[in-house]
Amino acid sequence: MEARVLQCLALLVLSAECFGEDDVTYASGFYSKGPQKLSKFSSFSSARLHHFRVPEDTVLARWLLTVTRSGLNCETQDVTVHFRAGAPPVIDPVATAFPNQTAVTLAWNLTLSVGAKQQQNQSMVNVSSPAAGDWFVAAHLPEHDGKIQQKGLPSCSYLFQPQMFIRRAVDTPTLLPNIPQSQTLSRTHTPSILKFFVPEFSTQMSVHIVSCSVEGVAKPSCGLSLLIGSSSLGRDSRLTYNCTGEEGPQCSASVATPPWDSWVQVAVTTSLANVTVNFNILANYTVGCKPQSAPADFNSNFTVSVGNNGTVSTGNASAAATVAVGDVLSGWCVRTPAVFREETDVLALRFTVAGGNLTVPSDPPTLITFDLNSVATSGGTLNAHISLNTSSVIGGFDSVRACLTPSAPVMALNTSQPCAAAFVQGYSLSVNSSVTETALRIPFPEAAMWYLTLQTLCNDSSDCSNASAVVGVSVSVSACVDECGSYGDCRLLRTHSYLYATCACKAGWRGWGCTDGAEALSFSLQLQSVLFLTLSNLLFLPPIVLALYRGYLPEAAVYTYNMFFSTFYHACDQPGVTVLCIMEYNTLQFCDFLGSCTSVWVTIICMAKLQDLFKYVFFILGALLIAMSMSLDRHGLWNFLGPLLFALITMATAWVYRSVKRRQCFPPLWRRWVCFLLPGVLLALIGVCVYVFAETDANYLYTHSLWHVLMATSIVFLLPPRHTHTQPWGWTHTLCGYKICKNQKDDLYSVS
Repeated sequence: MEARVLQCLALLVLSAECFGEDDVTYASGFYSKGPQKLSKFSSFSSARLHHFRVPEDTVLARWLLTVTRSGLNCETQDVTVHFRAGAPPVIDPVATAFPNQTAVTLAWNLTLSVGAKQQQNQSMVNVSSPAAGDWFVAAHLPEHDGKIQQKGLPSCSYLFQPQMFIRRAVDTPTLLPNIPQSQTLSRTHTPSILKFFVPEFSTQMSVHIVSCSVEGVAKPSCGLSLLIGSSSLGRDSRLTYNCTGEEGPQCSASVATPPWDSWVQVAVTTSLANVTVNFNILANYTVGCKPQSAPADFNSNFTVSVGNNGTVSTGNASAAATVAVGDVLSGWCVRTPAVFREETDVLALRFTVAGGNLTVPSDPPTLITFDLNSVATSGGTLNAHISLNTSSVIGGFDSVRACLTPSAPVMALNTSQPCAAAFVQGYSLSVNSSVTETALRIPFPEAAMWYLTLQTLCNDSSDCSNASAVVGVSVSVSACVDECGSYGDCRLLRTHSYLYATCACKAGWRGWGCTDGAEALSFSLQLQSVLFLTLSNLLFLPPIVLALYRGYLPEAAVYTYNMFFSTFYHACDQPGVTVLCIMEYNTLQFCDFLGSCTSVWVTIICMAKLQDLFKYVFFILGALLIAMSMSLDRHGLWNFLGPLLFALITMATAWVYRSVKRRQCFPPLWRRWVCFLLPGVLLALIGVCVYVFAETDANYLYTHSLWHVLMATSIVFLLPPRHTHTQPWGWTHTLCGYKICKNQKDDLYSVS
């Protein structure tokens, strides 16, 4: 109820704001995602990811974050929420080490706290002038404490639901190049928002306040400020220029390397209170460099072939080299070689540069464009690799510097030029005679056009104009970083229609690529784990031998089945390198769970001392029902306890019936109760308590092995003695020429 009230209030506030201005018309929208259950953080796969789409010309995005708790006697709990525009957020709440040559920028986040006496927490996050496009929200609980929570036990659970309200300008004023436009700032202090289109190959964008007046009177300073760009909750996502200290009415702002082929938002505000400010504003862009125009027809001589080992070879390399030389001879300011883009699989792209290798001169720079302007590629990892051919170095060569940036390229590289565009930070790479190869990996790259600029830097010698080198460039998109290495599995996850990949680490390894071995399990500990969990199943040999000796052949078969599949399931369910799987993991797990539950079932039914016909019916019916239950949810605690309780009720009913019929307690011997039943029940209860309450990730090999030992030992105590006159091992026989017969009704024996 509170959530609905808060939603209505938010919509009312948005509606009030929408009709607060007369010059611009605003529209509102509401987007909601279904609630998802939160998990303790262990890797990015345990975070709950939500995907939103912010429309163009949005001036306000407001997220309503709702955390709902269910359960009793819950302590105060923190929920961490991460935001990022353009791609899923890169997070590291447990401060693990990232793989080498991996560039990351952690996403903006906030923490929501649900108090001990609270059932719900609702918080608002406002983003003014948000970047249009894809936005991602990820939420998770604090780090996993290692406690293995059995499914079905009472626990505290948390649901997270994000909802987004947007306020969008329908008729945002558009600035045309070099054409002044009049605007008015009203007394309500609402910013004047405009937009300006920056075409491709623009190197600079400029905004000028030509004149301004306060209440119709021209003033030298109107307290104006310029905000250029959109907010993405990232570093340097918006640029602010304060015009208060400018001399004269004019105020200028210049933005170097603006994003190409996109709209840039310009907001104007004033620091003066309760006044109306009129001003004239104009914007312009500068195209400093354009590449050579591509031919109208497709060059059929240029071919790309893919080998069996995944290598890519290109044809007509000499033609590509000729074009490059032609660029230089014609005086072009940038070289743009052709790029072949190939989609090989889900979250798998490969880019191949025409000619294979590139000759990178000191002037002009070489610009390579990679089309990642699709949200379908933002859930993977961008890989870039540059190698230098040292035998190709010419002139006063010092190094080849490269700069990889999204949205806009850096058109000139030198020792003083930073690798950064107007609103984004780039990624710098360099190769020289000492370091001939370099690589870079970017998890969750932003969905945009990416640009790689390469240029040869000279040493202090005079022969700088002819300096050049040949480099090999390889750029691709893969699902995970190095496929998560030897101690992780790359998992493809989905949130609604959006696909992304993440690593699931094992054997104590952690981190984005499962490369942080600070808490990794040693080989000796891995070997100890597999030996404990498999050899402890040999404790089922005494119950098997005892069942055979007492003539319980079906029970012995079930115990053998349980011992076999439990041994090989735990041999397969191992982290690291000590793994042996004789079947598929899912098959082994199902058979292990089925065997464990069925062993308990047949033992209790055997203790009930039913007639053979009813006993075997219960055996078969119970096995079928347990198999059905395990196929539905083999991790549910009640799927194990349900058959156990039913079998106990059946046994208790049979014992009460026999006690009433014989007018004495069943079993009648006190030694049976004291020496067998009570120890067996005690061992079984201890085993169940260890399995349900004591298991953690750290002590699993000890506690689960103890569970094997206790359950196998309890069967030795609980298995009933063999029938009177029944030979050991259940063999049929005659005694003194007479056949031994068993009365099925009275459990008495007679000689005929």
